[in-house]
Amino acid sequence: MAKDNEDKRFKATTPGKRFLRLAGMSASIAKNVASHKVKGLFKDEQSQAQDQEQLYADIGKQIAQTLGEMKGAVMKVGQIASQVKDLLPEEVANALEVLQKESPPMPYPMIRRQLIKALGDTPENLFAEFDESPFAAASIGQVHKALTKEGVECVVKIQYPGVKESCDSDLKHLKRALKLAGLVKVSAEVIDKTFEEIRRMLYEELDYVHEGENLNLFAEYYKDHPYVIIPELIESLSAETVLTLTYVPGDSLQQVKEPAYNQDMNNLIGYRLFETFGQQIYDLHAVHSDPHPGNFAFRPDGSIILYDFGAVKRIPEETIAKLRSLVADALDGRVETLDQHLLNIGVRQANGKEPDAAYYREWIDIVMAPFANDASYDFSQSNLHRRVMGKMKRDGMKYIGSFQPSPETMHIDRVISGHYWTMVDLGVKASFRPLVDKIVLHKAA
Repeated sequence: MAKDNEDKRFKATTPGKRFLRLAGMSASIAKNVASHKVKGLFKDEQSQAQDQEQLYADIGKQIAQTLGEMKGAVMKVGQIASQVKDLLPEEVANALEVLQKESPPMPYPMIRRQLIKALGDTPENLFAEFDESPFAAASIGQVHKALTKEGVECVVKIQYPGVKESCDSDLKHLKRALKLAGLVKVSAEVIDKTFEEIRRMLYEELDYVHEGENLNLFAEYYKDHPYVIIPELIESLSAETVLTLTYVPGDSLQQVKEPAYNQDMNNLIGYRLFETFGQQIYDLHAVHSDPHPGNFAFRPDGSIILYDFGAVKRIPEETIAKLRSLVADALDGRVETLDQHLLNIGVRQANGKEPDAAYYREWIDIVMAPFANDASYDFSQSNLHRRVMGKMKRDGMKYIGSFQPSPETMHIDRVISGHYWTMVDLGVKASFRPLVDKIVLHKAA
């Protein structure tokens, strides 16, 4: 009976229940949208716009609540969508940001059964100690601290039951709900490609053996690195749905923001974060692409610890070459080449209206502001995000159909936008142009 009560805390954990939950959400959204359209027939344009903003906000909250209860693939997609601001209306994306916060844990008996299923024995027999209370809980699994028989402190990540089996169905119904509500701001072709890329990445994240391979790749790359620390994989206690790593403690982003870390150290951490992810993209050609703050920790000496290597994006050589050319021309102000660069990476749509030089010149002025020269850029005073949103609102209708998120660079965009907010949170002030010259443009210091 206790097991039943615990399991009931988590709604829609079987494929059938998840299908009904998502179908119910879709039907409710469709009904609200239809009602909004009917009411709009009797209102002026200003009232219609206000009603639409409220509708989107309500829909966003409904989706966030549903996905937060369900965990798994749909919750993960909701997290990604909240960071890809040009995929959904601003009100919906903002509502989904709640999914970035740590989610409620699953009951220990459910987790224990998953571990036994994966490793063939009980936690009591496999480990010298195993903490029943989770160390952290996320969208597709949760982490428990433990001690190996050899006395090594470790963390054990255990995947939630039924996540992989429900992945395709979850994605299909979430995509249908977004389309049905008219929420997706891109073409059907692009949303299909985007969801296919998300699906591919999710299946990689759901394979902890693959994550172990990613971790080994990064551990080798950062071997003896002066400030990047990677946990070690304990293969004997890992499987497709269980991953055991050495415990590498550090301070959270919130702790770094507290007085224990002074502003000079925050500036150094921000500089090192930029260098770390720049080198991953342009040198390793594989980037840790989940910028959730919980995936990073820091130490007072400026060290950066990376966790969770399920979301690693391998970047083809040709994509790197396209990005180098785009950045080089943008920094040099060559607006006449930007349209072709954006066409090459799939951001600019060939059948859309071609923007004029002034349009691109303003974008360069906004996006390249932190790298315009060798001077320090102060993220505590940054209005870059407001300038981006303002330009999108001003020119959005004029160039509708001209720009769409590119599946080729979507995960790189996610890394950049996610760590932009880390820089803002820390109030980082540093000179980043020399790093761009060295890492992206291969210019000698």
